[in-house]
Amino acid sequence: MIKTAAAFLSALGLCAASLAQAEEPDNIEAKRDARRAAWAAMGIEDYVPPEVKTGTAEELGAWDAPDATQGVAADGKYFYAVANYVIGKYDRKTGALVKRWIGKRGGLIGHLNSCYEEAGRLYCANSNHPHLPMASSIEIFDTKTMTHADSKSLGVLDEGSLVWFDHYKDGWIAGFAQYDDETGLPYKDHTYATVVTFDKDWRKTGGYALPAGILEKMAPQAASGGSIGPDGKLYVMGHDLPEMYVLDFPEMGPTLVHAATIAVPAEGQAFDFDPKEPDRVWAISRPRGKVVSFRLPDMK
Repeated sequence: MIKTAAAFLSALGLCAASLAQAEEPDNIEAKRDARRAAWAAMGIEDYVPPEVKTGTAEELGAWDAPDATQGVAADGKYFYAVANYVIGKYDRKTGALVKRWIGKRGGLIGHLNSCYEEAGRLYCANSNHPHLPMASSIEIFDTKTMTHADSKSLGVLDEGSLVWFDHYKDGWIAGFAQYDDETGLPYKDHTYATVVTFDKDWRKTGGYALPAGILEKMAPQAASGGSIGPDGKLYVMGHDLPEMYVLDFPEMGPTLVHAATIAVPAEGQAFDFDPKEPDRVWAISRPRGKVVSFRLPDMK
């Protein structure tokens, strides 16, 4: 019995010594080198991300708009400056205010963000930010009368707060924000911001993660604006940097691919592509209190 116990302890000691030896840094590196050699023999290469192109947009004009704090949309004759619960309709040639929709502070609509115009209607992303749990809705306005026309509630979503959405294939694509501060969830920071696809009835069909490098630039916020460009790529802007990011949809995997970064005369927030000129964008400069328009460079 004693000899058996001694033999067991001796064997246990030998196992512990072997494990300790296996944990030696030199031994670990040797195993890694052997693994790399095996991969190389099989023709496996390390992934190299595509080069991120860079360019600079050309500013075409700027117009005073005190309600340009969240974003802007545009149609053929007007641009629409968006604040939390205010939308100002302006003549896009003269910059003159035409009419405003004004909601109630602390009312049913609290955080309008990205909008776009279609067939005389303004479609806007809305959330209950900064309140928790995060709940979102789509609010629709008549651009002629500047009155509220319709609403679709998305309710409480795990994805976060709705900040932008656009047509995509036969349904929708939308961006959701998470936040690092007290307006966010304690178990989800800004890196949980996501892009989600839906069918035409707003049933989730899939989604994508944002590249880590872009999430780092947007910290502690998220993408405040997003839209599918004329080239089919996804364009997004953050919260306060004068940059627009161009994203490719991946051939495989869950993460969008950072294709280009464009310097723009707008410090983040929501934007809209011009309905007449595909390479023209409408955005806001919140520090200047202006709506700005700029032309994107040729990134081919």
